[in-house]
Amino acid sequence: MKLLIAEYVLSVAVTAVLSETIHGLVVFTRHGDRTSKFYKGYQMTELGATQVHSVGSFYRARYIEDSAPHKILNISPMRYQPSQIWASAPDQSTATNFLQGLYPPLGTLDSDLAVDTVTDGSETVSPLNGYQFIPIHGKPKEASDTIWLKGDDSCPAYTRASNSYHTSVEYLSTFDSSRKFYSQFAEPLNNMMPSENVTYAHAYDVFDLLNVGSIHNESFASAITAPQLSQLRYYANALEWGHTYNLTQPTRSIGGMALAGAILRQLNQTVSTQGNLKLSLMAGSYDTFLAFFGLTNLNAVNADFMGLPGYASSMAFELFTNENTTTFPRDTADLRVRFLFRNGTDGSIPLVAFPLFDRNSISYDDFVDELGSRAINSVGEWCSTCQSSVGFCSQDDSVSSSRDSSSSSVNHDDSSSDLTAVHAGVIGAMTTLGALAIIAVAVFFCRRTFASASASRSPLEKISSGSEADSGISA
Repeated sequence: MKLLIAEYVLSVAVTAVLSETIHGLVVFTRHGDRTSKFYKGYQMTELGATQVHSVGSFYRARYIEDSAPHKILNISPMRYQPSQIWASAPDQSTATNFLQGLYPPLGTLDSDLAVDTVTDGSETVSPLNGYQFIPIHGKPKEASDTIWLKGDDSCPAYTRASNSYHTSVEYLSTFDSSRKFYSQFAEPLNNMMPSENVTYAHAYDVFDLLNVGSIHNESFASAITAPQLSQLRYYANALEWGHTYNLTQPTRSIGGMALAGAILRQLNQTVSTQGNLKLSLMAGSYDTFLAFFGLTNLNAVNADFMGLPGYASSMAFELFTNENTTTFPRDTADLRVRFLFRNGTDGSIPLVAFPLFDRNSISYDDFVDELGSRAINSVGEWCSTCQSSVGFCSQDDSVSSSRDSSSSSVNHDDSSSDLTAVHAGVIGAMTTLGALAIIAVAVFFCRRTFASASASRSPLEKISSGSEADSGISA
């Protein structure tokens, strides 16, 4: 997925706004380089860990450092503050490496910060040069919270919809036309998969095995040409897009729907805490990216969104106001949301702003309405939509009763009640803030620059959902 230079230029023009303030950020990232997921127990490599760490460092330089060009208002530039950061990931290795780039050891930032002086005058240096232990609260795989980042797991409705792609005219035509191309890889893969499986039906597995081999195995690297690998990626893109999006079968995008609900929840937390929560991190797999891209019609903005995101790619949602302020706005009408995407980790790759819902940036209230209409907003709604009998669905009486009654009205009620809860939290926060407006008005209209440092900045808190059955990372 290569992003166009013209769009980068447009992004710079859009984001290089002098009079705006970033109040919060939600980031969704993919893991870095890994061993092939064709085998059970696949793991992120040292290269992958370095890639994810570099992504964390990239976001630090953009949003956290005192000199950051898009510094989040009042975020702690040095020391992690639990109230400001939240994180969730199926695997803790991805989140940990990202967060260590975001908040590196204190001793590397300022040696004095890693030293504690007690009353008798003795000094203690923090372990690991002031390593910042940012908690990642895990959830077992069976917990209901796992749906938000892997909404297609244990979802029979998704499996049926996804598999139906294999009966489509598009799939059957591509399968036939690609036979000759795939036949040349039967021999290199003969010790890994049967030759009859080296077809478009297994396009991702074939690409993954050969791509990983080209990175880590010299014999593979010399046996595969760049054009061949590019064509393998093209077919893998097509297959996985077919699995995760179809306009007439919304449940193919259930992973994107669940992620959308998580994004709304985290932005609402920033709003309802009046900007106290500043950065939310979530990590997941390529199929969740693709499902979200299709769900939000980003493929109409750029066809590259129909392709696999590179290792450690990330998308971000900036919550901002169109003026320099030193306080959180009293009215959500002043808040806007901007969508950005960065494909890969190469230092020259920018974080690019793309239009979402046909707007370069969108009011927060409209964003909640637009994304909320596409989102899964409760565990009960997920259980009903997926027609799932997974433990937390069957054990939940409210879910069971909702599945036994007429599904369309129940789904509407679940969705509207959760969206109402989002708006209720916002209204409550704005009412409280309004009561303080008279006191704060003098401060509210003070102007600030992005490069200015705040005297006190508080960081964030994190959370992580459970790991996958056979590996420590998502696909």
